[in-house]
Amino acid sequence: MTSLQAVTMALLSAGLVVAVVWRWQTIGWPGLVWLVGFVAMCAIRRPYARRVRGNRIVQAHKDLGEHVVLGAMFATMMILPLGHLATGLGGFADYPLPVWASGIGAALQIPFLWLFWRAHADLGRNWSPSLEVREDHGLVSDGVYARVRHPMYTAIALSCLAQALLIPNAIAGALAIPAFGLLWAVRVPREEAMLRRQFAGAYDAYAARTGALWPRWP
Repeated sequence: MTSLQAVTMALLSAGLVVAVVWRWQTIGWPGLVWLVGFVAMCAIRRPYARRVRGNRIVQAHKDLGEHVVLGAMFATMMILPLGHLATGLGGFADYPLPVWASGIGAALQIPFLWLFWRAHADLGRNWSPSLEVREDHGLVSDGVYARVRHPMYTAIALSCLAQALLIPNAIAGALAIPAFGLLWAVRVPREEAMLRRQFAGAYDAYAARTGALWPRWP
């Protein structure tokens, strides 16, 4: 993404956020809880994204499949929910939910945001938004990575589930769940293959003692 594209996207996102806040009485507290979580997620990622810009990349795997799954996640976790909450468009796809379901969605924001932050913090400069290996890339196997190989994806899965409960709309809310399923099915096998090529037996040993999305129980 070029600097101009990044600035344009930031301005568009900011405008949508303002529009959502303006309609707070219409969207209700569940929509506002989702918005707070979305803004917090962006705030968590921003410093790590800036920190890794200087990384020297020695391997990059950015093909059509990578662009498709990342585009699907970007659309379903950002553009569609923000657009729906800001304008009310797509209301025909609304579905009824009891208040307690929205409460579960709100509660899920806590483990989602904590794990999202912790995964970034543990990865440090080894984090990348796409499938890349940087110079001096290390195999992170401590912190939350001591028991789960892909805690970042776990956090995103929690976020998608929370979104479906906080934005009861099949397009703007629940569509994030199958989008995550596509991400998991397409991207993770390629990511693990890349890490096995990079770390060989060390990654095999690490994978044997950890779970992929959830901790491996004895």
